[in-house]
Amino acid sequence: MLSRILVPMDDSEMAQRALEYALENHPDAEITVLNVVGEPSPMFGAAMGLALEDDLEAAAEERAKEVFDRAREIAAEHDVEISTVVRVGQPTRAILNRADDFDAVVIGSHGGSVADRLYVGNVAQKVFRRAPVPVIVVR
Repeated sequence: MLSRILVPMDDSEMAQRALEYALENHPDAEITVLNVVGEPSPMFGAAMGLALEDDLEAAAEERAKEVFDRAREIAAEHDVEISTVVRVGQPTRAILNRADDFDAVVIGSHGGSVADRLYVGNVAQKVFRRAPVPVIVVR
């Protein structure tokens, strides 16, 4: 039985499906939604904007707000409360750094833009291969 589940989410439909899967199939589990805001880099325009912010953590929280609001809406439809965590950094690394604190990771099979997938690679695939806990990939 899974009692603590990490669900990495961006604004993609696949990430929402992953959360719905976790809520439907593990109704008694404590679910934490993780949103990773990309680390500042010349390759990523949106993330580069973070480098210009005075308060990086506050800016990351603001960028994650829409994802977390949608996650809370989905959870409310299942009469469940969720926890939320935002991290700044490379998505795969941020997910793997948190995975040890959970019984499993439930992740969408893909997300983000085509450009993100070209530069970052398939986050779900990397998490699946490297996670220290079971990973459920939702399509």
